[in-house]
Amino acid sequence: MMLRDDDPPARQVDKLTRITGALIDRIDRLEESRGSAWSMFQAAVALEQEVAARTRDLERALDDLSQRNRELAVARASAEEANRSKTRFLRAASHDLLQPLSAARLFLSALADTDLDPNQRELADRLGGAFESVEQLMHAVLDISRLDSQRIEFNRQPVPLGELFRRLAAEFAPSAHAKGLRLTFVPTTAVVDSDPVFLRRIAQNLVSNAIKYTHRGGVAVGARRRDGLCWLWVVDTGLGIPAVDRNRIFDEFQRLTHDTATPGMGLGLSIVRRACAKLGHPIALSSEAMRGTVFRVGLPQVCALPEGRARPPAAALPALRGRVALVVENDLEMRRGYEIMLQNRLGMVPRLAGGTAEALATMGEEPPDVILADYQLENGDTGFAAIEALRARSPRPIPALMITAHRDAAIARHCAAADVHLLEKPVRPPELAEILTRLLA
Repeated sequence: MMLRDDDPPARQVDKLTRITGALIDRIDRLEESRGSAWSMFQAAVALEQEVAARTRDLERALDDLSQRNRELAVARASAEEANRSKTRFLRAASHDLLQPLSAARLFLSALADTDLDPNQRELADRLGGAFESVEQLMHAVLDISRLDSQRIEFNRQPVPLGELFRRLAAEFAPSAHAKGLRLTFVPTTAVVDSDPVFLRRIAQNLVSNAIKYTHRGGVAVGARRRDGLCWLWVVDTGLGIPAVDRNRIFDEFQRLTHDTATPGMGLGLSIVRRACAKLGHPIALSSEAMRGTVFRVGLPQVCALPEGRARPPAAALPALRGRVALVVENDLEMRRGYEIMLQNRLGMVPRLAGGTAEALATMGEEPPDVILADYQLENGDTGFAAIEALRARSPRPIPALMITAHRDAAIARHCAAADVHLLEKPVRPPELAEILTRLLA
């Protein structure tokens, strides 16, 4: 809009008024725009400051978290090292702890074979019960220590259940007989895949528990194939387990009753659960109050034993009387215990040696019928070295039995590879007699 000189004054005033209004409107809009931009600028600055503050807070939190993670890593490493140290200590101490206990068992067994008056017989029985409790506690501590270790190593191999049942029968027959219970092991040819040491501990704890909590009737052990597994089952006619207690009994130091006449520390089923979980063996339980309990453990089946592992039935084996047993044991008390048991109870002819060199000198020209060797001897000598040296000098194969307190998968594998039977300490005389009878077939 432009002013013209020939416009009337009124018209010029009107035009100027409208131009002035338009300019004022434009200026107002410019001011509003400038105000909005300034506000946005101020908001951006404030937001940037807030982001910077929050970034600093986050960096401090991350630094703090990193420090905590470092502290946790150090604490975890310390805990793992402490656990490894505990395991190493228990493994190293187990030999020294179980050695005198094994000797005491052998001497007590020899004492029980002599003529005792009723008072002496009672004392011998009570001593046997006390040794049994100490042995169970030591085995439980060692088992839990190994099963809690993150680096536990298993020696899985084909395990014939019939042979396991025979060893369990020899071990538990006296305690079942003392309570007036029938103990039955159903014959089986089943072969399963498991760690033989831990499978035996699982079965031992289940059978031991069944005998403890059964006061009349009996306990039966067998195997059934079902659902692609071979189920090891232990049935008793005991007290039964109430439904509310069926999870609790697998925890440490949990017992069904507080009856002090029933021995035990409440660790057996905890070991069973731990071992089954580590080995991948499912475990099942069914029970009825005052009618009894059935425990079942699912085991992978193996078609057959590797060649050379089969064992003939015990009834077809010859007697031990007159057979020569060469014992390689560095502990004097253990040597004397073996000598008394082998000679007086089994009618064998024991030869005693403290290490490999002495064993070779003792063997002479005529090799023994069987070798019994302790794993840990003196000055780095081992039972493996003794067995290998004796077999190398013999013109015929010699069956051998390795006796050890070390529960090491490497020892078990070495025994299996060398065709050496493995027996854990403390030595139970009935079980030793059963194994010797089978080895001398």
